[in-house]
Amino acid sequence: MSEPTGRTTGLRAIVDPLRIASSWYVVVALPGDGGSRVVPIADGAELVIGRHPECDVPIDDDALSRRHAVMRSGGGSLVVEDLGSRNGTTINGNPINAARRLAVGDVIAIGPVTVIVARSTPSRGRQLATLGELEERLDIEVERALRYRRSLGLAMLRFEGNDDARLGHVEQVMRQLRRMDLVAEYGPDELAVVLPETTQAATELVAQRMARIPGARCRFGIAAFPEDGASPGALIGVARTRLRGTRAVTMDDGQSSANLARVVPKLVVVDPMMKQVYKLAARAAPTTISVLVVGETGTGKEMVAEAIHRLGSRADGPFVRINCAALSDSLVESELFGHEAGAFTGATRTTDGVFAAASGGTLFLDEVGELPLVTQAKLLRVLERWTIVRVGGTREIAVDVRLVCATNRDLESEVQHGRFREDLFYRIAKFVIPVPPLRDRRSEILPLAVQFAHEIATELRLPPVGFMPEALDALKAGDWPGNVRELRNVIERAVVLADGERVDRPHLPEHLTESARSDRPEIRQRVADVEREMLRVALEAAGGNQTRAAKQLGLSRFALIRLLTKHGLKPAREPQSQ
Repeated sequence: MSEPTGRTTGLRAIVDPLRIASSWYVVVALPGDGGSRVVPIADGAELVIGRHPECDVPIDDDALSRRHAVMRSGGGSLVVEDLGSRNGTTINGNPINAARRLAVGDVIAIGPVTVIVARSTPSRGRQLATLGELEERLDIEVERALRYRRSLGLAMLRFEGNDDARLGHVEQVMRQLRRMDLVAEYGPDELAVVLPETTQAATELVAQRMARIPGARCRFGIAAFPEDGASPGALIGVARTRLRGTRAVTMDDGQSSANLARVVPKLVVVDPMMKQVYKLAARAAPTTISVLVVGETGTGKEMVAEAIHRLGSRADGPFVRINCAALSDSLVESELFGHEAGAFTGATRTTDGVFAAASGGTLFLDEVGELPLVTQAKLLRVLERWTIVRVGGTREIAVDVRLVCATNRDLESEVQHGRFREDLFYRIAKFVIPVPPLRDRRSEILPLAVQFAHEIATELRLPPVGFMPEALDALKAGDWPGNVRELRNVIERAVVLADGERVDRPHLPEHLTESARSDRPEIRQRVADVEREMLRVALEAAGGNQTRAAKQLGLSRFALIRLLTKHGLKPAREPQSQ
C-alpha cells in the first residue's frame, strides 16, 4: 500500500495532484453529499479502497469491506482487483472475479462508491494544445460531465503586452495547472483552459490566480457546466462574453480600505465585524459567483451589494436594485423579466425588466425570500440558462448580469418548510456574506450618526449640526431594532428639530432617552458571556463542524455564523470539495 501524503474529506491522495508523474487518474465520487476527489495514480503505484482508516481511500461505510478493492498502475496500463469483499466490485455494471484491465471511461462500483477512470496527456512536458485538440477534449469532457453528472470548468484568458512577455505569462499559467487540465491557444493573445472536475466557484478562483501572475495584465472570463451551458459551444460562448466584459487585472489590484472608500464614498466601516464583511465583499467582487447577503432589515445589505459591484469588473456597468417584497404577485414577473405589448391589461408597449436593464452590470435582488414559489421556479430557469422570456412572449433573450441577492429571512428554514426552493437556494447562496445588526457593532453608531447628520443638513440646506454628550449617550445605549435605517430616520428627525443647533436629548425619541437612563452594561456583558460559552461548548462537542453545532443549538448555519462573528469566535473552516 502506498504511503499517503495527506487526507481531505475522507480521501487521502497518494500523489500531489499538481505533480503527477503518471497519466492515469480516477475520479472518486463518495456516497451521499461526500463530494468527489481526483486521485492520480503514479506508474507502479497502487490505490486501495476500503473501510479501514489506513486505506489510500478510506470510506466509513458498512457496505465496504475493510480492504475492498485495489487499483494498480504499471507498464502503461491500469487494473482493478476485488480483494474478496463481501459486496463485490463491478465494472460498467458487470461483477469481476479476477484482476481486470481498465480503459478510459470505465465506471467502477465499489460498494456505494463510484470510481471513473480517466487519463491525461502523456508526461512529455506540457505543450499548448491546438484549437482542434481543444474542441475534441471539450467534447469528451462535456459528454463525461453529462453522463456522470460531474462538474467542468472553462477559463479564457487574454494577456496584454509584447510577445516575449506573453510567452512568459503562458509558461507560468501552465506551471500552475494540474496534469489533467488542458491549455490551448485559442487565438494570438488568448488561452483556453479546460478544468475537469472543477466547480464554478473553483474555476473562478483558478482563473483569478492565473490572471494575477506578477507583472502581467490579463483579462479573463469563465464558464462552468452545468450552470452556464451543456455544450462545448455554449461554454466557450459564455466564457468569451465574460472575457470581453472584464477589465484587465494585475497583481497589484488590492481592495484596501482607501480603495473601498473611493468607490463607495458614503461607506462607514469602523467595527472589526464590518471590516470582515467588506473583506468578504472584496474577495467576491472580481468573480462572477452568485452572492447572498443575509442580515436583519436595515443593516446595510444594499451597501454591501453596491461595494461588490463597484469593486468588480462590472463597475462601469449599471447597478440595478429591486426590492422583491415591494412587488405585487401579479406584476413581479413583468418587473423582473419584462413584458410584451398586450400581455395584460395596460401593457400598451413592450417593456424591459430589471434583468435586461442590468445587462453588463449587476442586478441586486433585495428580499429575494419574498418571491412567490412560481416566480422562484422561473428565476431558477433564468439562472440555469441566462436567458429570459418576457411575459406574453415566447422568444428567449440572452442576459449578461452579475447577480447579488439579499434576505432578512432564514432561507435554510424556509427551504425546510417548503416556502423557498432548495435548488434556487443553492444557486444563489454560493457565497454568503452575513451582515451583523447595528446593536452588535456599537462602535459604528456615532460615526454613522455624525455622517447622517452632515448629509441631512446638506440636503435640507441647514447649518452643520453637532451633538450634545447626553444625546450621544442615548444613541449609544439604543437597541436599534431597525438597525442603520432606523438610526438615519432618528437623526433626520433630530436635525430638523435642532434647527441648526446641536442635537440634544429632547430631540431624540422618548424610548431612546429612557434606554439611556436604564441601560445596565453589566447585564449585557453577562448575557454576552453566556452566549459565547454556549457557542464554544457546541462547537467543541461538534468537533468544529458548524452545521452540527447549529443543529445542537436549534439554529440555522447562517444564524450560527452571525453569532460566531459577533463574539469573535473563528472555528476551523469546514472542508469543501472542489
